[in-house]
Amino acid sequence: MSESIAVLIPCYNEAVTIAKVVDDFRRELPEAAIYVYDNNSKDDTAKIAAEHGAIVRREPRQGKGNVVRSMFRDIDADYYIMVDGDDTYPAEAARDLIAPLAAGEADMTVGDRLSNGSYGEENDRAFHGFGNDLVRWLIKAIYGFAFDDVMTGYRAFNRAFVKTMPVLSEGFQIETELSIHAVDKRWRIIDVPIEYRDRPEGSYSKLSTFGDGAKVLKAIASLFKEYKPLAFFGWISLILVALGLIVGIPVITAFVATGVVLRIPSTVLAVGLVFCGCLSMTAGLILDSVAKANRKQWELEVYKFMSKDNE
Repeated sequence: MSESIAVLIPCYNEAVTIAKVVDDFRRELPEAAIYVYDNNSKDDTAKIAAEHGAIVRREPRQGKGNVVRSMFRDIDADYYIMVDGDDTYPAEAARDLIAPLAAGEADMTVGDRLSNGSYGEENDRAFHGFGNDLVRWLIKAIYGFAFDDVMTGYRAFNRAFVKTMPVLSEGFQIETELSIHAVDKRWRIIDVPIEYRDRPEGSYSKLSTFGDGAKVLKAIASLFKEYKPLAFFGWISLILVALGLIVGIPVITAFVATGVVLRIPSTVLAVGLVFCGCLSMTAGLILDSVAKANRKQWELEVYKFMSKDNE
């Protein structure tokens, strides 16, 4: 391949595994530039990575999302491979991830650990599989696209995807953000099955199952509001109006029977709920117009970027 390749490895306290990860990718992609971004590690991650030939840079803002933001901004290449530094993903699959990009068949490829069952066999951390399935289901329900593995840290991108991706996440929500952005903006996505292996002895996960899981769900809700405001506020409106009718129908029934409004508090509550539902729908309609305008502007920016890149 004549195109340039950058391997992006975000790291935090991965001294146990980083040497092998760098060596494996140097062996499989000798033409690639390997970048290790050290995120305030307390061990010798940066030193070991440099000794094994990686280009080491530091990101002082804590969080994987902050690291990915800096990587995407700083590094220029035709193709990018992003992989965790914990030696759970096989470097041997790197060319399989790049191939659909180089062939013009995909803009993002996703290292799928789930389809072949390797993640279920190797990973013994409780609720990780359940969390992945929940996020996959939510994205399918909201956006209609079924990822085989949405939380994987092994992905590849072309230059246009990376340079037009607005990274907003600070932490482990980044995988969810990348996935939702790709689906919402209609980038071409291909899942590539890979063999997952668990962390070696002495290496530990920095992912908090419940803490980071809650952040991921919050990120999904936030991105749903940003990307599909009419659906988001429409559901809120439907719920509020339904609650208003539940409270208000007995009041109306009593009024028809007696000609007197007997339940003043219920009447006020019912009117307030329906009114708030109408306001929510109005907000959704306005924000939907804003979102469509932003989408059009983003599309034009992508066209400009690709035209400039092809000059």
